Amino acid sequence: MDVSNAMKANVLAHALPYIQAYRKKVIVVKYGGNAMINEELKTAVMRDLVLLSTVGIKVVLVHGGGPEISKTLEAMNIESVFEDGLRVTTKETSNVVQMVLAGKINKDLVCQIGNLGGNAIGLSGMDGHMIKCRPLDEKHGYVGEIIDMNMDVVSEVLANNFIPVIATVGYDENGNCYNINADTVASGVAGALKAEALISMTDVAGLLRDKDDDSSLIHRVYISDVPALIAEGVIGGGMIPKIDSMTNAIREGVKKAFIIDGRVPHSILMELLTDEGMGTMFRSR
Repeated sequence: MDVSNAMKANVLAHALPYIQAYRKKVIVVKYGGNAMINEELKTAVMRDLVLLSTVGIKVVLVHGGGPEISKTLEAMNIESVFEDGLRVTTKETSNVVQMVLAGKINKDLVCQIGNLGGNAIGLSGMDGHMIKCRPLDEKHGYVGEIIDMNMDVVSEVLANNFIPVIATVGYDENGNCYNINADTVASGVAGALKAEALISMTDVAGLLRDKDDDSSLIHRVYISDVPALIAEGVIGGGMIPKIDSMTNAIREGVKKAFIIDGRVPHSILMELLTDEGMGTMFRSR
Protein backbone atom coordinates (compact mmCIF):
# COMPACT_ATOMS: atom_id res chain seq x y z
CA MET A 1 0.00 0.00 0.00
CA ASP A 2 1.26 3.49 -0.86
CA VAL A 3 1.90 5.18 2.52
CA SER A 4 1.52 8.64 1.00
CA ASN A 5 -1.91 7.82 -0.44
CA ALA A 6 -2.96 6.24 2.86
CA MET A 7 -1.95 9.42 4.72
CA LYS A 8 -3.93 11.58 2.28
CA ALA A 9 -6.99 9.36 2.71
CA ASN A 10 -6.61 9.55 6.50
CA VAL A 11 -6.41 13.34 6.40
CA LEU A 12 -9.57 13.55 4.30
CA ALA A 13 -11.41 11.15 6.59
CA HIS A 14 -10.52 13.25 9.64
CA ALA A 15 -11.58 16.44 7.83
CA LEU A 16 -15.07 15.09 7.06
CA PRO A 17 -16.81 16.12 10.33
CA TYR A 18 -15.45 19.66 9.96
CA ILE A 19 -16.55 19.87 6.33
CA GLN A 20 -20.02 18.71 7.37
CA ALA A 21 -20.12 21.28 10.21
CA TYR A 22 -19.26 24.18 7.89
CA ARG A 23 -21.21 23.01 4.82
CA LYS A 24 -23.72 25.67 3.63
CA LYS A 25 -22.38 28.05 6.30
CA VAL A 26 -20.65 31.37 5.55
CA ILE A 27 -16.92 31.76 6.16
CA VAL A 28 -15.42 35.27 5.74
CA VAL A 29 -11.67 35.41 5.06
CA LYS A 30 -9.73 38.65 5.48
CA TYR A 31 -6.76 38.35 3.14
CA GLY A 32 -3.65 40.46 3.64
CA GLY A 33 -0.01 40.51 4.69
CA ASN A 34 2.71 38.36 3.16
CA ALA A 35 0.15 35.92 1.74
CA MET A 36 -0.84 38.67 -0.74
CA ILE A 37 2.72 39.37 -1.85
CA ASN A 38 4.28 35.90 -2.09
CA GLU A 39 3.02 34.18 -5.26
CA GLU A 40 3.37 30.67 -3.84
CA LEU A 41 1.36 31.60 -0.73
CA LYS A 42 -1.23 33.43 -2.85
CA THR A 43 -1.80 30.31 -4.94
CA ALA A 44 -2.13 28.18 -1.76
CA VAL A 45 -4.74 30.57 -0.33
CA MET A 46 -6.79 30.66 -3.54
CA ARG A 47 -6.61 26.86 -3.79
CA ASP A 48 -7.89 26.56 -0.20
CA LEU A 49 -10.82 28.85 -0.99
CA VAL A 50 -11.72 26.88 -4.12
CA LEU A 51 -11.59 23.62 -2.15
CA LEU A 52 -13.85 24.99 0.60
CA SER A 53 -16.30 26.34 -1.97
CA THR A 54 -16.29 23.04 -3.87
CA VAL A 55 -17.35 21.07 -0.76
CA GLY A 56 -20.30 23.42 -0.19
CA ILE A 57 -18.92 26.04 2.19
CA LYS A 58 -19.97 29.61 1.34
CA VAL A 59 -16.72 31.57 1.18
CA VAL A 60 -16.43 35.37 1.15
CA LEU A 61 -12.99 36.90 0.51
CA VAL A 62 -12.26 40.44 1.74
CA HIS A 63 -8.94 41.95 0.66
CA GLY A 64 -6.88 45.06 1.11
CA GLY A 65 -3.67 45.87 -0.74
CA GLY A 66 -1.59 48.46 1.08
CA PRO A 67 1.82 47.54 -0.41
CA GLU A 68 0.44 47.62 -3.98
CA ILE A 69 -1.17 51.02 -3.32
CA SER A 70 2.13 52.38 -1.97
CA LYS A 71 4.01 51.00 -5.00
CA THR A 72 1.55 52.62 -7.43
CA LEU A 73 1.64 55.96 -5.60
CA GLU A 74 5.44 55.90 -5.68
CA ALA A 75 5.39 55.27 -9.45
CA MET A 76 3.10 58.32 -9.75
CA ASN A 77 5.43 60.42 -7.54
CA ILE A 78 2.78 60.73 -4.83
CA GLU A 79 4.08 60.42 -1.28
CA SER A 80 2.48 57.88 1.07
CA VAL A 81 1.69 59.46 4.45
CA PHE A 82 0.50 57.50 7.49
CA GLU A 83 -1.07 58.71 10.74
CA ASP A 84 -1.81 56.27 13.57
CA GLY A 85 -1.13 53.36 11.22
CA LEU A 86 -3.71 54.51 8.64
CA ARG A 87 -2.97 55.96 5.21
CA VAL A 88 -3.81 59.67 4.92
CA THR A 89 -6.04 59.63 1.85
CA THR A 90 -6.50 62.75 -0.26
CA LYS A 91 -8.98 62.93 -3.14
CA GLU A 92 -6.15 62.10 -5.54
CA THR A 93 -4.99 59.19 -3.36
CA SER A 94 -8.54 57.85 -3.07
CA ASN A 95 -8.72 57.60 -6.86
CA VAL A 96 -5.53 55.52 -6.84
CA VAL A 97 -6.84 53.35 -3.99
CA GLN A 98 -10.03 52.66 -5.97
CA MET A 99 -8.04 51.87 -9.12
CA VAL A 100 -5.62 49.49 -7.37
CA LEU A 101 -8.02 47.73 -4.98
CA ALA A 102 -11.26 47.53 -6.98
CA GLY A 103 -9.43 47.25 -10.28
CA LYS A 104 -6.08 45.48 -10.45
CA ILE A 105 -5.92 43.44 -7.22
CA ASN A 106 -9.60 42.47 -7.17
CA LYS A 107 -9.66 41.25 -10.75
CA ASP A 108 -6.32 39.44 -10.41
CA LEU A 109 -7.75 37.44 -7.48
CA VAL A 110 -10.99 36.67 -9.34
CA CYS A 111 -8.98 35.46 -12.33
CA GLN A 112 -6.71 33.29 -10.19
CA ILE A 113 -9.69 31.63 -8.46
CA GLY A 114 -11.20 30.94 -11.88
CA ASN A 115 -7.96 29.45 -13.19
CA LEU A 116 -7.93 27.05 -10.21
CA GLY A 117 -11.43 25.79 -11.06
CA GLY A 118 -13.47 28.05 -8.78
CA ASN A 119 -16.19 30.60 -9.49
CA ALA A 120 -15.71 34.15 -8.23
CA ILE A 121 -17.14 37.61 -8.79
CA GLY A 122 -15.26 40.78 -7.94
CA LEU A 123 -17.05 43.45 -5.93
CA SER A 124 -16.22 46.54 -3.92
CA GLY A 125 -18.06 48.35 -1.17
CA MET A 126 -19.35 50.72 -3.84
CA ASP A 127 -21.22 47.95 -5.68
CA GLY A 128 -24.88 47.53 -4.76
CA HIS A 129 -24.43 50.34 -2.21
CA MET A 130 -22.72 47.74 -0.05
CA ILE A 131 -20.65 49.93 2.31
CA LYS A 132 -21.71 53.49 3.07
CA CYS A 133 -19.13 55.66 4.81
CA ARG A 134 -18.40 58.99 6.39
CA PRO A 135 -14.92 60.41 7.03
CA LEU A 136 -13.21 58.77 10.01
CA ASP A 137 -11.80 62.18 11.00
CA GLU A 138 -10.33 65.29 9.40
CA LYS A 139 -6.65 64.33 9.48
CA HIS A 140 -7.10 61.08 7.52
CA GLY A 141 -9.13 62.61 4.68
CA TYR A 142 -10.95 59.97 2.64
CA VAL A 143 -10.50 57.14 5.14
CA GLY A 144 -13.95 55.77 5.79
CA GLU A 145 -15.90 54.94 8.92
CA ILE A 146 -18.70 52.50 8.06
CA ILE A 147 -22.20 53.82 8.81
CA ASP A 148 -24.33 51.32 6.84
CA MET A 149 -23.92 47.94 5.15
CA ASN A 150 -26.13 46.31 2.54
CA MET A 151 -25.35 42.64 1.90
CA ASP A 152 -28.01 42.02 -0.77
CA VAL A 153 -25.55 41.71 -3.64
CA VAL A 154 -23.21 39.46 -1.60
CA SER A 155 -26.08 37.19 -0.59
CA GLU A 156 -27.17 36.95 -4.24
CA VAL A 157 -23.65 36.00 -5.33
CA LEU A 158 -23.38 33.35 -2.58
CA ALA A 159 -26.81 31.93 -3.51
CA ASN A 160 -25.47 31.29 -7.01
CA ASN A 161 -22.42 29.43 -5.63
CA PHE A 162 -19.86 32.09 -6.48
CA ILE A 163 -17.14 33.42 -4.16
CA PRO A 164 -17.62 37.18 -3.61
CA VAL A 165 -14.22 38.89 -3.67
CA ILE A 166 -14.65 42.26 -1.94
CA ALA A 167 -12.29 45.24 -2.29
CA THR A 168 -12.28 47.46 0.79
CA VAL A 169 -13.49 50.77 -0.58
CA GLY A 170 -16.81 52.44 0.26
CA TYR A 171 -18.94 55.38 -0.83
CA ASP A 172 -20.88 58.36 0.50
CA GLU A 173 -24.06 60.06 -0.75
CA ASN A 174 -21.92 62.44 -2.84
CA GLY A 175 -20.26 59.60 -4.73
CA ASN A 176 -16.88 59.96 -3.02
CA CYS A 177 -14.69 56.87 -2.67
CA TYR A 178 -13.32 55.97 0.77
CA ASN A 179 -10.40 53.77 1.76
CA ILE A 180 -11.44 51.45 4.64
CA ASN A 181 -9.38 49.24 6.93
CA ALA A 182 -9.68 45.64 5.69
CA ASP A 183 -10.14 44.13 9.17
CA THR A 184 -13.01 46.55 9.79
CA VAL A 185 -14.71 45.60 6.52
CA ALA A 186 -14.24 41.86 7.09
CA SER A 187 -15.71 42.17 10.59
CA GLY A 188 -18.68 44.16 9.30
CA VAL A 189 -19.35 41.75 6.43
CA ALA A 190 -19.11 38.72 8.73
CA GLY A 191 -21.46 40.31 11.25
CA ALA A 192 -23.99 41.37 8.63
CA LEU A 193 -24.03 37.86 7.14
CA LYS A 194 -24.11 36.19 10.59
CA ALA A 195 -21.14 34.13 9.42
CA GLU A 196 -20.12 30.88 11.05
CA ALA A 197 -16.51 32.08 11.16
CA LEU A 198 -14.26 35.05 10.41
CA ILE A 199 -10.63 34.30 9.56
CA SER A 200 -8.02 37.06 9.58
CA MET A 201 -4.76 36.18 7.83
CA THR A 202 -1.76 37.96 9.35
CA ASP A 203 2.03 37.83 9.47
CA VAL A 204 2.11 36.44 13.02
CA ALA A 205 1.29 33.00 14.44
CA GLY A 206 -1.72 34.43 16.31
CA LEU A 207 -2.04 36.17 19.66
CA LEU A 208 1.18 35.55 21.58
CA ARG A 209 1.61 35.92 25.33
CA ASP A 210 5.20 36.92 24.53
CA LYS A 211 5.32 38.70 21.16
CA ASP A 212 8.87 37.40 20.54
CA ASP A 213 8.07 33.74 21.25
CA ASP A 214 5.83 31.82 18.82
CA SER A 215 5.59 28.96 21.32
CA SER A 216 3.61 31.30 23.64
CA LEU A 217 0.62 31.21 21.25
CA ILE A 218 -2.74 31.57 23.01
CA HIS A 219 -5.04 29.07 21.29
CA ARG A 220 -8.40 30.29 22.63
CA VAL A 221 -9.59 33.67 23.90
CA TYR A 222 -13.04 34.53 25.23
CA ILE A 223 -13.96 38.09 24.32
CA SER A 224 -14.71 38.83 27.98
CA ASP A 225 -10.97 38.25 28.64
CA VAL A 226 -9.80 40.84 26.08
CA PRO A 227 -9.79 43.92 28.40
CA ALA A 228 -7.58 42.06 30.92
CA LEU A 229 -5.19 40.97 28.15
CA ILE A 230 -4.92 44.60 26.99
CA ALA A 231 -4.29 45.74 30.58
CA GLU A 232 -1.54 43.10 30.92
CA GLY A 233 0.08 44.30 27.69
CA VAL A 234 -0.44 40.95 25.96
CA ILE A 235 -2.61 42.74 23.40
CA GLY A 236 -1.02 45.99 22.32
CA GLY A 237 -0.01 48.18 19.40
CA GLY A 238 -1.29 47.12 16.00
CA MET A 239 -2.92 44.01 17.45
CA ILE A 240 -5.54 46.08 19.34
CA PRO A 241 -7.59 47.17 16.26
CA LYS A 242 -7.30 43.67 14.78
CA ILE A 243 -8.69 42.07 17.93
CA ASP A 244 -11.33 44.80 18.21
CA SER A 245 -12.58 43.65 14.81
CA MET A 246 -12.67 40.04 16.06
CA THR A 247 -14.69 40.93 19.16
CA ASN A 248 -17.04 43.24 17.23
CA ALA A 249 -17.81 40.44 14.76
CA ILE A 250 -18.66 38.03 17.57
CA ARG A 251 -20.90 40.61 19.24
CA GLU A 252 -22.71 40.93 15.89
CA GLY A 253 -23.47 37.19 15.83
CA VAL A 254 -20.40 35.54 14.26
CA LYS A 255 -19.83 32.19 15.99
CA LYS A 256 -16.02 32.10 15.91
CA ALA A 257 -13.19 34.37 14.79
CA PHE A 258 -9.61 33.32 14.10
CA ILE A 259 -6.26 35.05 13.68
CA ILE A 260 -3.99 32.75 11.68
CA ASP A 261 -0.51 32.87 10.18
CA GLY A 262 -0.85 33.65 6.48
CA ARG A 263 2.85 32.88 5.97
CA VAL A 264 2.09 29.16 6.35
CA PRO A 265 0.72 27.45 3.20
CA HIS A 266 -2.83 26.07 3.61
CA SER A 267 -3.21 27.70 7.04
CA ILE A 268 -6.95 28.20 6.38
CA LEU A 269 -7.49 24.45 5.95
CA MET A 270 -5.34 23.65 8.98
CA GLU A 271 -7.41 25.99 11.13
CA LEU A 272 -10.86 24.97 9.94
CA LEU A 273 -10.50 21.26 9.19
CA THR A 274 -8.25 19.86 11.95
CA ASP A 275 -8.59 19.19 15.69
CA GLU A 276 -5.56 21.26 16.66
CA GLY A 277 -6.03 24.34 14.49
CA MET A 278 -3.02 26.63 14.21
CA GLY A 279 -3.90 30.17 15.31
CA THR A 280 -5.94 31.95 17.98
CA MET A 281 -9.69 31.40 18.17
CA PHE A 282 -12.00 34.05 19.67
CA ARG A 283 -15.42 33.09 21.02
CA SER A 284 -18.10 34.55 23.25
CA ARG A 285 -18.15 31.42 25.49
